[in-house]
Amino acid sequence: MTEPDDFEAKLAELDRLLNDPEVRMDPDRVWTILAEISGKDVAAQVQVPVGA
Repeated sequence: MTEPDDFEAKLAELDRLLNDPEVRMDPDRVWTILAEISGKDVAAQVQVPVGA
């Protein structure tokens, strides 16, 4: 993520996911955006199935 506009778009999407009551909460997407913003590689993370 090198573009400031991309960073702003990610922040806007994260804000919408967390604060807009009309948008379905998607925890996987929230964590993915947070990882992208922080610069971590999500693919390298171990994915734990929901309910495990």
